[in-house]
Amino acid sequence: MTDSSHAEFRIVGGHPALDLVNTVSPRLPAGEPEHDYLASPADLLAWSRRIELVDDADRTAIEGIWGHAPELAEKALRATLEIREATYDVLAPRADGAVGAVVVTDGAASDTAFQGERSAFERLMLRWSAAAARSMLIPDTDREQGIAELLVGTSPAQLVPDRLVVAAVDLVRTVDLRQLKACPVDEGGCGWLFLDRSRNGSRRWCAMEDCGTRVKIRRLGERRRATAVPAF
Repeated sequence: MTDSSHAEFRIVGGHPALDLVNTVSPRLPAGEPEHDYLASPADLLAWSRRIELVDDADRTAIEGIWGHAPELAEKALRATLEIREATYDVLAPRADGAVGAVVVTDGAASDTAFQGERSAFERLMLRWSAAAARSMLIPDTDREQGIAELLVGTSPAQLVPDRLVVAAVDLVRTVDLRQLKACPVDEGGCGWLFLDRSRNGSRRWCAMEDCGTRVKIRRLGERRRATAVPAF
């Protein structure tokens, strides 16, 4: 997935936290990506609206704060990128098809396979704690389920990273590892993470019309070259 246009940017993760992880391409455990879709606070806000993390009223409030205090915009961007990388570090080793994915035996993996995991969890926990401190529990007796609503993002300046880290922690707590997959880099994919909710669990690519098609075209070209009759 290399198109830098927000209009064409594919949302394929199946969860906001995975969509966040997928804002670099290709997505690899180490090395600089060819493209980072969150290169500026403006990119972050446009992407947040694109995935419906914020609505128009939220965006207006955020633009007002960030416009008057650019340092707060940069702070929100840095927090978001930290959440993104910590989420990737926690989930990628468990994703089927990911580079460096671990093989879990008897429900546990070796300490070596999870190097850096503790640090990633700590980063998420610190960001989540800060987000929780800026959240509110609002009574709502008209709800069909529960009697209160948790309002995350009461501070416009940090609304985006606050909502993202809450989403990330929710995913880490509840993810079905049988569904967690990575677009296979070793087969020409981009490394993006996604939840495979297909009926038979056979999804392999971030998007068939993107990486899947590109790999098919490349393989077709390789087969044709391999079977071509040399000219004399």
